[in-house]
Amino acid sequence: MTRSLSQRIRVATAVLAISLAPFDLPAHAQAPAQTSSSILPTGGGAALFDVNDVAILLLDHQTGLFQTVKDIGIAELRSNTIMLAKLATLLKIPVITTASEPGGPNGPLMPEIHGHAPHAIYVPRRGEVSAWDNADFVAAVRATGRKTLIMAGVWTSVCVMFPALDARAAGFKVYAVMDASGDPSDMASRTTLARFVQGGVVPTSTNAVLSEAHRTWNRPEAAELAKLYALAAPNYAAVIESYDKAREVAQRAAAR
Repeated sequence: MTRSLSQRIRVATAVLAISLAPFDLPAHAQAPAQTSSSILPTGGGAALFDVNDVAILLLDHQTGLFQTVKDIGIAELRSNTIMLAKLATLLKIPVITTASEPGGPNGPLMPEIHGHAPHAIYVPRRGEVSAWDNADFVAAVRATGRKTLIMAGVWTSVCVMFPALDARAAGFKVYAVMDASGDPSDMASRTTLARFVQGGVVPTSTNAVLSEAHRTWNRPEAAELAKLYALAAPNYAAVIESYDKAREVAQRAAAR
């Protein structure tokens, strides 16, 4: 018997409704709704990372590789990396560092990282180009319990991009700090940026990471955070110095 068009539409609609309906899980199996601690009642922070869910991965910041970087000045690269290390210490963010082969021509890690982030965990590799190919490294990342990874390293197109894409595939949210990373050419950096966007990795800057973690001046670490802005944006140091001097002059005038 041939069904009428209206009957066929009703059947199709019922099947579609069943396929789209949520599974009726037992109460004990339903996951509780998770609310990020960084989201305010206003909705502010919904599109930003939650600093309590962040781990910072500093990959292959090796002194030999620095000599090949052409898309950013080495002094700026090192300063931005130091800022990330200091921020991690100030806000108690886990840090993991690694190097492919520090005894070879790529050289050792820049010492400032562990100097300013003494809590950082160093994971040696056995020659793997991508840190995500090393089981110990992945285990160390998972052990933090954090699901948002902020990555930087040298080269951006290899040492950052490879683990960043694999971490995305493994279910992590990943940010790539472009100005705490470096590449052999502007072309390499531009193509890496395009691949990040295609792969769902969020490109960002040290200044943005600092501000996103900071969120408000109404916090006890405000004065120390202000000092970090001078590393991420050196001209901001002049702003602070000018303000401090103007306040000093005003206080003297008021005291007369």
